[in-house]
Amino acid sequence: MADAHADGDPALLLTDFVNTLDVDSGADGISTPAGLAGWLAGRGLAPAAAAAGDADVRVAAALREGLREAMSAHHGPEGAGFPDDLEDALAALPLRITLAGPRPALVPLDPPGTAADGLARVAAAIMDSAAAGTWPRLKVCQEDTCRWAFLDTSKNRSRSWCSMRVCGNRTKTRAYRARRKIPGD
Repeated sequence: MADAHADGDPALLLTDFVNTLDVDSGADGISTPAGLAGWLAGRGLAPAAAAAGDADVRVAAALREGLREAMSAHHGPEGAGFPDDLEDALAALPLRITLAGPRPALVPLDPPGTAADGLARVAAAIMDSAAAGTWPRLKVCQEDTCRWAFLDTSKNRSRSWCSMRVCGNRTKTRAYRARRKIPGD
């Protein structure tokens, strides 16, 4: 996958992070310390030499799934808030609010170059995405076997699936078959 952080788009970084778990296949790109360290280094969030531990993997998984839940809530009414799991994951990261610059920002604490610092940078992307206006447009596919994160760029913000061609088609085909099913079959 291309470096989602290269252009500085926090929404792309967040979707890339959530998509480290392919729900359909069960493949998890950050399930091991080496996998997490590699993912962070590949996005410029930690140096290649940064080590990750089992605790970092647990925090990363909690952060990822909390983000997935928050993005899923973006399909519903405004103001759904952060899920408790996401709040807990954020509390475990070395972050602080700074008032330096044109707007308040969430920034990682020292020491830089650690896996925890890299995960804090992922968490800080939430605030950057909110400031850019993309946070409420971050969603997850409503197809239960997929749950892939995506940026809803539709004009009316009503996109439900990562891909109409694949997941939208699956959902609509199932609904059609359910309507056509003869009672008693």
